[in-house]
Amino acid sequence: MAETLTGRVVDRLTAEIRNGDVAAGQRLPTESELMQRFGVSRTVIREAIARLRAAGLVESQQGRGTFVLTRPSQLRFEFGDRAVRSVPEIIELVEFRTGIECEAAALAARRRSDHDLGRIRGAGERTHEERAVPARSIKADFEFHHAIARASGNHYYPELIAALGPMMILIPKGRRAAGRTADPVHAEHLAVLAAITDRDPLAAAAAMRTHLINSAERVRREL
Repeated sequence: MAETLTGRVVDRLTAEIRNGDVAAGQRLPTESELMQRFGVSRTVIREAIARLRAAGLVESQQGRGTFVLTRPSQLRFEFGDRAVRSVPEIIELVEFRTGIECEAAALAARRRSDHDLGRIRGAGERTHEERAVPARSIKADFEFHHAIARASGNHYYPELIAALGPMMILIPKGRRAAGRTADPVHAEHLAVLAAITDRDPLAAAAAMRTHLINSAERVRREL
């Protein structure tokens, strides 16, 4: 029963974010307000917020509340019948992305142009520079992966990535900490970029696989 209630809250809040009723940067109602609105327990609300956070739709800031980061993709391809995922479903998402993005990275290493490298490098740098501003960092991170898909030279890859949208980006809170000296995501992005620059398909695929697996593990540790 609790799972059904949680799913209902998640679906309603996701729809409101998708429709723009709650805009990026806007704070969600408090736990107490959401409990009253949906007629559910605090446990249900906290689980729903955890799922929205795992999907990259919101971020909880201590002492301030929970804020919307981005809108779910409205294109025709979505992750089944719901936009956000439990931990097992996050793992399934990574498995799906691994099958797609590792091959895209390998093709990009074979076919990339200097212009492609500039797009990939620029998006990777913005992801790192904006990591203290989640909405902008998510957008840049998505552009990094989309730029690699475009560099593959196969139009199906960027079309699929575009359909998944920015919510495919996995964002543990620790990754976005302001002033953080170590940024493992940046190091992983640089490894992917280096392999593509060197025109090494095997290394590019391996670096992308490592990045996606590590991203999922970082999210799992914080849920």
